[in-house]
Amino acid sequence: MPSKDDVLILDELDRRILQQLQQDASLTNHELAARVHASPPTCLRRVKRLVDEKVIARQVAILSPEKVGASLTAIVEITLDHQATEKQLEFEALVAGESAVQQCYRVSPGPDFVLVILVADMAAYHALAHRLFATQSNVRNVRSFFSILRSKFETRVPVE
Repeated sequence: MPSKDDVLILDELDRRILQQLQQDASLTNHELAARVHASPPTCLRRVKRLVDEKVIARQVAILSPEKVGASLTAIVEITLDHQATEKQLEFEALVAGESAVQQCYRVSPGPDFVLVILVADMAAYHALAHRLFATQSNVRNVRSFFSILRSKFETRVPVE
């Protein structure tokens, strides 16, 4: 959990810049400056500061999964036999190396982890589940939910 010292104080211009970049990170500096009502040098300086301060963690392209053959989303609950910190870290390291695992959360109460997995089809999910769950002696329970419709997908972080 970040401490108050880790949180950067953002003013209104910072928030406008972040909102615009979360919508479209491909904007040129001049386009961004016009949209946030700032001069291009000010905008460039602010974006550099936000990157340097790690407020902007990275800029990526968001793909349409169905266009690249990744059309099955699974939300998976994992319960471990042993929940000692080193066992949780081992499991996190295992799933971190798997590109199909889009997100991994330690959660409480309930299961120990919730994963969001994106694969081509059920056969690919079965192979991944065997590799990540069935062969791991510390995985006690796996409960999988399969998406039949993605009605909302968002990557933006609220900065109001």
